[in-house]
Amino acid sequence: MLKYNMSKIKGDIRNIAESIPEIWSLLAENERELIEAKARIVDFRKNQIIYNEGEIPQDLMGLIRGKVKIFKNGVGGRMQIIRMIRPVQNFGYRAYFAKEPYVTSAAAFEPSTVYFIPMQIIEKLLHANTKLAMYFIYELSTDLGIADERVVNLTQKHTRGRLAESLVFLLDNYGVEEDGATISIYLSREDLASLSNMTTSNAIRTLSNFVDEHIIALDGRKIKIIDEETLRRISKIG
Repeated sequence: MLKYNMSKIKGDIRNIAESIPEIWSLLAENERELIEAKARIVDFRKNQIIYNEGEIPQDLMGLIRGKVKIFKNGVGGRMQIIRMIRPVQNFGYRAYFAKEPYVTSAAAFEPSTVYFIPMQIIEKLLHANTKLAMYFIYELSTDLGIADERVVNLTQKHTRGRLAESLVFLLDNYGVEEDGATISIYLSREDLASLSNMTTSNAIRTLSNFVDEHIIALDGRKIKIIDEETLRRISKIG
């Protein structure tokens, strides 16, 4: 397993209770004390690996701040971004419930802070706390539905539809900057192509077409949405 560089959390997140508000609200006092005794909070550098494919899952992870990408290395070493994690989403626990090694890897897309709670503790709590069990059933069911839809979209849509869908996904998940139009995440063309299941050259070409059609504007890695209605329409029709 990886050795994590531990550091004290800085800023407005001071303890585990503030890091897991949804889960915390479902716990009894003795359950909270158990988690407080075992949980840890870790800072990751940009591009630092959080877990690797093939490792044995041990922890529930949740993103406190920053951005994390879940990815898989495919044929020829080509990376496929499976999904992007935003605060305060949980990740890394499905493989534990399935009793299998990780089938993906995770890395910090930018400097990020992640909490870790041993899955043995979570499993123990699930047997006694039906509200917590229902919470994880909902989380897993939601993630499965999103994954199913994404598989269909990435295999049946044309390049324009796939890229438009990725831009809409980034827009909906990370929002915009103060100008009200620039998506608040800066992906390289390679990462955007990987998220959209296309080659980098196709992603660049399609982005240029969107610029020519006045749907978006580009400034390096910054993507400004000019015509959101048209972008969403393209993402739906494929």
